[in-house]
Amino acid sequence: MDPILIVDDEERIRSLVRLYLEREGFPVEEAEDGSVALSKFKTGQFSLLIVDLMMPDVDGWRVCREIRESSGIPIIMLTARGEEFDRVLGLELGADDYLVKPFSTKELVARVKALLRRSSGQMHTVSSEITVGLLNIDKERHRVTIGDEVINLTPLEFDLLYFLAKNRGRVFSREQLMETVWGYDFYGDARTVDTHVKKLREKLAHPVIKKMLVTVWGVGYKFDPDMVS
Repeated sequence: MDPILIVDDEERIRSLVRLYLEREGFPVEEAEDGSVALSKFKTGQFSLLIVDLMMPDVDGWRVCREIRESSGIPIIMLTARGEEFDRVLGLELGADDYLVKPFSTKELVARVKALLRRSSGQMHTVSSEITVGLLNIDKERHRVTIGDEVINLTPLEFDLLYFLAKNRGRVFSREQLMETVWGYDFYGDARTVDTHVKKLREKLAHPVIKKMLVTVWGVGYKFDPDMVS
């Protein structure tokens, strides 16, 4: 298994996270700032990144943005502040999840395991395709196309789209999506789902297809092709 890269300018945080991950059998590498992280990422292979947002010089936002230009590797961001702006911006730049310091190491390990299961394909063992008009979601190949165009999604974005499309017409609350798609009970801000739906709509840029992701105000979201027929 490729190592997990911990990126944080606080040695105490890196050591603590490393301790608990290694107890679970995960190989770990560390980077003390964003520039070191980007350098290591370009020359090495990693299974997941845990990235602190607030670092001097090259911060976590830049790390997320640059890595997302070439990779769908799972990213969990850490922030010392609980402000919504930090969380939303980090998610919009490509992070899959976030934890606010101080955080539960047990919860961090649970989220790492859930994201690694998703990215390794363990959640995609049954061959199945969903086709709606020009949109094709190929579960076995983990690929989404609109006509001949391949849409590049992160593993979490793919799972969210597939789950909603598989249950077309059914409305799910944010909390239900967090528990089912993210793969664990979520104790933070379930509006994380809003940001991922927004990113999906941006990537599914076709004017008809992106409207199939329907917001049901006060409830949650559904995938409904009939809404645009």
